[in-house]
Amino acid sequence: MTTDTALRQTTAPGIDVIKARQKAAWEDGDYASFAKFMEAGAIEILNNWKIAKDLTLLDVGCGSGQTAIPAAKNGIKVTGIDIAENLILHARKRAKEAGLEIRFDVGDAEDLPYANNSFDVVISLIGAMFAPRPELVASEFARVLKSGGKLFMANWTAASMPAKMFKCVSGFVPPPPGLTPPVLWGDEATVKQRLSNDFTDIKLTRKMYPQWHYSFDAAELVNLFRAQFGPVKKAFDMIDQQQQKELRNSLEQIYSDASETTNGVFTIKNGEYLEVVATRR
Repeated sequence: MTTDTALRQTTAPGIDVIKARQKAAWEDGDYASFAKFMEAGAIEILNNWKIAKDLTLLDVGCGSGQTAIPAAKNGIKVTGIDIAENLILHARKRAKEAGLEIRFDVGDAEDLPYANNSFDVVISLIGAMFAPRPELVASEFARVLKSGGKLFMANWTAASMPAKMFKCVSGFVPPPPGLTPPVLWGDEATVKQRLSNDFTDIKLTRKMYPQWHYSFDAAELVNLFRAQFGPVKKAFDMIDQQQQKELRNSLEQIYSDASETTNGVFTIKNGEYLEVVATRR
């Protein structure tokens, strides 16, 4: 029995509650506005994957369309899915305004509502890594991909600023016991274990998230996360004023340590992620 499977069996009785909490967290705040600061980097990552036009692509954890919409503009036949209904509604609106035909579904990375062998490509840019049962995610990726199809992922590593942020937040609002840490999707050995049965030619490369800029400082960045980024907003809402002050100070330090400021532009320099490229057997 793998570690992932053992953890899944341990936490399975409360999985519906866990999923409901995650859904509520990602639907809180205003992630569609928050993600605009990272969209240029998302497009650069997508373009570097060099996905050919006319292929069928599934974007898992698509959010408000940060990669799905640019992919469709590149001539790719795109379907996007996300657990957060408000983000899917926003993505549909953006696609309509852009005159793009994209299917956006509310759904679960662990139980994708698509037939076997449906897609030429599956991508997940900082999305599916947060699903609580990673072995099911890996299985679903394989199931919906055609033989010879490609999987592309970008997942935060444990050394990244976002991972340090989530670790800090969990010190104030602990996650449910037994959950597999999302950042294991940023660990090479773990990813190989999860994918090796169904995928071949697995290439894993550590990179830095590009073009991650703000026109304000670390203190204002805390305010942005506090107001718009659901998981952080939820954490602040669940703790008392003294703890809020402590969390704010800790996050400001984390953001400062991971950044540099040049000519008034505040840039996150430690957005380390693991790029995963693999071929379905």
